[in-house]
Amino acid sequence: MINKCLTVLLLIFTYFISNAHSSENNIYKKIDLFGEVLEKINKEYVDEINQSESMDSAINGLLQSLDPYSAYMSPEIFNEMQTETSGEFGGLGIEVGMESGVVKVISPIDDTPASKAGIKAGDYIVKIDNTQVQGKSLSEAVDLMRGPVGSGIELTIRRRGEKKALVFNIIREVIQIKSVKADLLEKNIGYVRLTSFNENSGKQIEREIKKLEKNDSVESYILDLRNNPGGLLSQAIKISDFFLENGEIVSTKSRKASENRKWFAKAGDLTNGKRLIVLINYGSASASEIVAGALKDHKRAILLGENSYGKGSVQSIIPLKNNGAIRLTVAKYYLPSGKSISEIGVSPDIEIGEENEDFRIKTDTDNQLDYAIKLLNG
Repeated sequence: MINKCLTVLLLIFTYFISNAHSSENNIYKKIDLFGEVLEKINKEYVDEINQSESMDSAINGLLQSLDPYSAYMSPEIFNEMQTETSGEFGGLGIEVGMESGVVKVISPIDDTPASKAGIKAGDYIVKIDNTQVQGKSLSEAVDLMRGPVGSGIELTIRRRGEKKALVFNIIREVIQIKSVKADLLEKNIGYVRLTSFNENSGKQIEREIKKLEKNDSVESYILDLRNNPGGLLSQAIKISDFFLENGEIVSTKSRKASENRKWFAKAGDLTNGKRLIVLINYGSASASEIVAGALKDHKRAILLGENSYGKGSVQSIIPLKNNGAIRLTVAKYYLPSGKSISEIGVSPDIEIGEENEDFRIKTDTDNQLDYAIKLLNG
C-alpha cells in the first residue's frame, strides 16, 4: 500500500516537473522566435530600422497588451517625469489613457486650454500636429503634447457621433488647478465642485463644508464630480469618509492575497446626514468613481448624470536597470458591494444627459445641475 502511494506521488511529481519544463521550453522557443523575427526585419525590411527603438516598441506592446494603463517609459521619459519643470513647459489640461493603440481623453480639466477649446471625455486623439498617434506609446504621445508655454498645438480628434474628424488648435498654458470650488445655490443647497484629487483636496472640501454648515438655511448638498479624472486614493477615502458614519469605503485586490486591503469610514458626517446628490459623467474616473460608488452602495447619496469612465485599477511605477521604468497595474479597486469598477464604471441612479459641456454654477447653462436642484427642492 505504501509502495503504491509512493509510486502515485512520484508520478504526480514527475508530471508537474515535466509540465514546468515544457512551459519553460515553450517560453525559450518564443524568445528564439522573437530573435529570429527581429533578425529577418533587420536584414529584409525595406527601410533601415533602429533596433533599440524596435525593442522599446516590443516591450511597450507587451505591456499594453495587458491593459490600457500599463506602459513602458524609456530612461529619457522617466527622467522627465521625475524632473520638476517649474513652469518651463505648458500643458493642455487633459487626463489621457490608451485604447486600441489610440490616445483616449479620460477627462478635460475645468478652466484649462483643452476644456475651453471644447475637448470632451471619450474623444480619441488620432493626430498631434502632423504626427499620427497610432503606434506611439502613451508616454510618447504625452511628450508630444508638452511644449513651451504660449506655443500652439493642433489636435485631430475622432468623436462618437461625428462622421468627420475634428481639428482643435490650442495654446499651451501653465496648468494651475484649483481642485475645489463651492457656492450656495437657491439659498438652501450647498454646492461643492471637485475637479481632481490632489494632496490638498480633502482639507479644502472640509473647509468649504464647514463654512456652508455655518449657514442655518443649508438643507442639502450637491457634490459635483463630473470630468474629474481622479488622483490620490488617500483623498478619495478621506472625502468619502466626510459623508459616511461607518462601513467599508473601498478595497483593493492584487495578485498576492497578503497585499489585499480594505478601508473603512470613521464616525462623523460633516453634513450631519443632510440630503446629498452626486453628479457624475463619462469623465468621472478612478478616485471619483470610488467616492461615487461608496456613497451609492451605502445609500448615502443619489447619483445623477451618466455612467462613469471605468478606471478601477492601481498602477505602480517600477524602475528598471536601464534607468527607465514600467507603469504596471498591480491591483484593482472594489466597491463595498464587491463590484469592480474596471471597464464597467459606476452607473447613476438617475440618468440625465448633458445638454452642454459648460459646468459653471449658473443653472440655466447646465442641464444636470438644474435637474439636481429641482430634485432637492421637491
